[in-house]
Amino acid sequence: MFHFCALLKPKRLPYNWIMNKIDMKTPVAELDGDEMARVLWNEIKENLIKPFVNLKTEYYDLSLQNRDATGDEVTKEAAFAIKRLGVGVKCATITANAQRQKEYGLKQIYKSPNATIRSILDGTVFREPIKTGAILPLVSCWKKPIVIGRHAYGDVYGASEFRANGPCKVELCVTGEDGVEERIPVAKMNGAGVVLAMHNLDESIRNFARSCFYYALDKKIPVWFSAKDTISKTYDGRFKDIFLEIYETEFREKCEKANISYFYTLIDDAVSRAMRSEGGFLWACKNYDGDVMSDMIASACGSLAMMTSALVSPSGAVEYEAAHGTVQKHYYRHIKGEKTSTNPCALLFAWTGALGKRAALDGLNSLGTLASTLEKAAKDAVCAGVVTADLAGSFGGKKGVSSSEFIAEIKKRTERLLKDDVL
Repeated sequence: MFHFCALLKPKRLPYNWIMNKIDMKTPVAELDGDEMARVLWNEIKENLIKPFVNLKTEYYDLSLQNRDATGDEVTKEAAFAIKRLGVGVKCATITANAQRQKEYGLKQIYKSPNATIRSILDGTVFREPIKTGAILPLVSCWKKPIVIGRHAYGDVYGASEFRANGPCKVELCVTGEDGVEERIPVAKMNGAGVVLAMHNLDESIRNFARSCFYYALDKKIPVWFSAKDTISKTYDGRFKDIFLEIYETEFREKCEKANISYFYTLIDDAVSRAMRSEGGFLWACKNYDGDVMSDMIASACGSLAMMTSALVSPSGAVEYEAAHGTVQKHYYRHIKGEKTSTNPCALLFAWTGALGKRAALDGLNSLGTLASTLEKAAKDAVCAGVVTADLAGSFGGKKGVSSSEFIAEIKKRTERLLKDDVL
């Protein structure tokens, strides 16, 4: 069974342990990113981690410039490093489009680095709001967190696209290992248009289902799975059938014993049900659905920066990441020398998740304690009203502090918690 609880339950430790930095036994794979997220990534390392830890990482520069310089090989190397080391931590990265290609002078438009990593790890992304108690969800009936379990392989993120410049006939050609071809009509286009072809694998869907049920058993919460098999009878229908197969053959008895329910419903019905629910369930979604719904949940709970994200592979390797983007507008202001009020919580919690997981794997209680304490310090800062601009509306519209001021507040509170032994 996968173990999703990343952080060790900390023992009470005297403050003087922090006078000597924590030595790590095994590195984590560190995947650096782009723009404002990259700036905050470095500030978090320098101010919140390195003062307490002799940080040991295998560093991979996933900036758009370096991905271009390496033909995106660095992304693949980073993904295999996560599999080898068992733990990775990733900064937000740019997914290039035509505008970005022109801006950065790219040789080509590369696929999403997240899609590449997720394809190699064949994992499931679990995203959960960071609850502080000080920010009430915009959906008033939500009393408990809604966790998104997002399939992280295939669909539109691994799709092939084609732009037709004029009338044409489009067919899907499938060639078996025996060389036999099968052609399926797609469309007879009477003018210019676009075509998209995507795929998934039975085994990846099975791993997705297993991960979701293991997670639900660990958290003791019910499982919803949603798709659109009424329209996509073959593609989405296969997801529905496999989820039911895995539940019936591998998990029904475990779930019933733990009083954990499972049901399938259409994605539109799931949205309606979620809006009327009190929360407290795992919502399993296909890749794109999970991308959209996790942003909806995060925004309704305060901010895109107030959500944890962990990619769990079938081998047990875990990549912790920030679920938000690179915060482009704030970066342009930053390089002009202006102060920004960008929330670093998702980036910090990616680091604490990775350090906590490394601590659990290596038996380093002090590292787990530090990870827990950093999280508590960040939540306490928010509860005290020391917040960045994205959360200011939840505190009567007060002016948000700068990113650096918020990080400094977390550091001050971390040192106080360690000194006072309040965990």
